[in-house]
Amino acid sequence: MKYDLIDSNLFIKNRQKFMAQMKPKSIAVFNSNDIYPIGADSTMPFQQARDLFYLSGVDQEESILVLFPDAHEAKHKEVLFVRETNEHIAVWEGEKLTKEKALEVSGIKTTYWLKEFDKIFYELMTEAETVYFNTNEHYRQSVETETREDRFIKWCKDKFPAHKWEKSNQILQELRGNKEPQEIKLMQQACNITEKAFKRVLQFTKPGVWEYEIEAEFIHEFTRNRSRGFAYTPIIASGNNANVLHYIENKAQCKEGELLLIDAGAEYANYASDMTRTIPVSGRFTDRQKQVYNAVLKVKKEATKMLVPGTMWKEYHEEVGKLMTSELLDLGLLDKADVQNENPDWPAYKKYFMHGTSHHIGLDTHDYGPLKKPMKANMVFTVEPGIYLPDEGFGIRLEDDMVIQESGEPFNLMKNIPLEVEEIEEWMKNK
Repeated sequence: MKYDLIDSNLFIKNRQKFMAQMKPKSIAVFNSNDIYPIGADSTMPFQQARDLFYLSGVDQEESILVLFPDAHEAKHKEVLFVRETNEHIAVWEGEKLTKEKALEVSGIKTTYWLKEFDKIFYELMTEAETVYFNTNEHYRQSVETETREDRFIKWCKDKFPAHKWEKSNQILQELRGNKEPQEIKLMQQACNITEKAFKRVLQFTKPGVWEYEIEAEFIHEFTRNRSRGFAYTPIIASGNNANVLHYIENKAQCKEGELLLIDAGAEYANYASDMTRTIPVSGRFTDRQKQVYNAVLKVKKEATKMLVPGTMWKEYHEEVGKLMTSELLDLGLLDKADVQNENPDWPAYKKYFMHGTSHHIGLDTHDYGPLKKPMKANMVFTVEPGIYLPDEGFGIRLEDDMVIQESGEPFNLMKNIPLEVEEIEEWMKNK
């Protein structure tokens, strides 16, 4: 991996927190992701299952983590299974984890080769009464592919039908939502790389460049700073393309007088950053563009102040809606009749701001985290209001990543990334 080795104490602590919430005589299993085929002998680049990485730091395919706090033998309380490496694999695929390296990465003392899994797991299951399965229950998930985890669950239920089943997800939603200081440092590194790339793009953007050229500037800076690349598929949307919320073609030419909406962030060590900025292709905002931009910025600043311990996610979004309604009235985009006659299930402001304001971010861009409980310190949320005006040919969204503090306003991991109109114009002027 390109990133520096992460201190295994992070993963040791994460496992301790998880096992503390397991039922007596229970065993939990976490599988790596598959390597997905494209066609012929081609495959997609491997990305590790985030829950397995969160609990072990292991970042390679064909790996299994087993947690069994009540195991009869102490060495089986934490067990890692990895693919056996050899000289042939080293020549053709590169370095894989040895048992010694697995200990260094994860802090797990007991590692077996994957071919031993069935035998060892059967032995452990004779002691266990309950199995924790790791299912994907993210509120936005829409996975249709059968995963390695899915296949394991089917196999395990068939092989051990007399056991009881539990799910890991409820525990992980809580744990992954609250970041350890080491995790926040890794996220700060991802944000710092994003900052470098965005400043590069501010110097590069001008009328006539293509959206895909700007995407290339980002990936250049990401790669040279030891990032694997984008944390998610980037949106580089000039002009009216910005009004397509998930525009990812990035194929148009940027024209004089247009705005360019950029939603892009680097990953670092599997941790995500998520930034959105909207900049003038020509280097200066028009009066109307500036007016709308500052309205979005005002909503963003006020919304950020609400990210404090005790805030409820649902009520927070409702309050942001009220802020946006006020700004849209001031811009003349809504009138009082629009608000008085609005549908409570789809308020008037949704015509111009139709998505949510904040989501958890961490190992996933839309990370796990409890949404029906009060916010806590060390949760990390995005803040990303927007106003979309297809009739005027532009859309504006602004987004930063915020760490909730014990008291006061959250800490902005992107505080050094230009945001104010004057900052943007100054950076674009000094080309």
